[in-house]
Amino acid sequence: MTKKLHILFLCSWFPSKEFPTNGDFIEKHAKAVSLKHSVSVLHIVTSKKITKTIIDKNVDDNLTTYVGYVKQTKNPILKAIRFYKTYIQLLKLIGDFDLIHLNILYPFGLFALHQQFTKRKPFLISEHWTGYLNSRKNNISFSQKKLSKLITKKASFVCPVSNELQNGMQHLGLKGTYFPVGNVVDTNLFFPSDKKNKTFTIIHVSGLNDAQKNSTDMLKVAKLLENEIANFCWKFIGGTSENYKNLITDLNFKTAKIEFINHVSQKELATHLQEANLCVSFSNYETFGIVMPEAIACGTFLISTNTGILNELKPQDFFSIIPVKDKNALTTEIVKQYKNPTKLNTEKMHLFVQNRFSQEIIADAFSKLYFKTLNKNS
Repeated sequence: MTKKLHILFLCSWFPSKEFPTNGDFIEKHAKAVSLKHSVSVLHIVTSKKITKTIIDKNVDDNLTTYVGYVKQTKNPILKAIRFYKTYIQLLKLIGDFDLIHLNILYPFGLFALHQQFTKRKPFLISEHWTGYLNSRKNNISFSQKKLSKLITKKASFVCPVSNELQNGMQHLGLKGTYFPVGNVVDTNLFFPSDKKNKTFTIIHVSGLNDAQKNSTDMLKVAKLLENEIANFCWKFIGGTSENYKNLITDLNFKTAKIEFINHVSQKELATHLQEANLCVSFSNYETFGIVMPEAIACGTFLISTNTGILNELKPQDFFSIIPVKDKNALTTEIVKQYKNPTKLNTEKMHLFVQNRFSQEIIADAFSKLYFKTLNKNS
């Protein structure tokens, strides 16, 4: 079916002036879907900088983004009223649409239920939140769990970004018709390059949330590596060293160059990944882990804990999986790649990602689900 639809992307998370990187993977989904359909994004966020509601509209071909900024308040009832009023205001600007693509089921799933009840608009869900993983489920309040059950039950499809996330959601009793759809990798941007840094370079990319990404132990591994590798650089991209200054002082690096680079553009990130010898993900938990396939698409060997999407891919010769929190295993794998690096077929690596997570693949998967949703609700 080739009919062009108008999809409302209803987003609990989305990049904004307040949080430029929040839900950037959702923005990538929206851009992918806009290759086939017209997409309107609806997102609302609070701001300390304003005294009245402000609406930002941005048009990029078939993708139109509406972000509502509402005055911040500590009163939850007043906040809910402001969000609802802004939601109604944005809907008037967006006009009619065919169906809702809900991103992060709570709390904006309440708006999806409202549209289903008042306008009979069907919806499907994309879910990314780590809170639904089995290892994280104790963080969910009773009310959020009850509402999440209702939202998933009413959805036409539930599309977690990985099977592991699906298992966690189902284990919590979130019943629905599940169809996992992964995150998008821009394979036109993330591709192999022959250029590598002269110094052996390890790269890690994240916001450096220690509870999830285990940055502390990666720094400790970097210290251990000084005994094995004479000269190397470990780049931490996406966060600052602020929370790790005391640890770095205590570790007293002699030969290792530890470099912290704050947020960079996607184009800059691709260059960093292309030029690195290794990419490391040492997370304690992940729902997907977008940097992992991005690194592979760039032709860079990847070492990861057994979290995220790698667990669901067939073993390959361009990545290795180690246990969570195992510093010795990480040290051993890095030294192995330094002393005897794997001969990589970078073209094969790029194709591996392109066939699974490119914009076209993800857009096609969602498009099929949209038409199935409309057929189910016709």
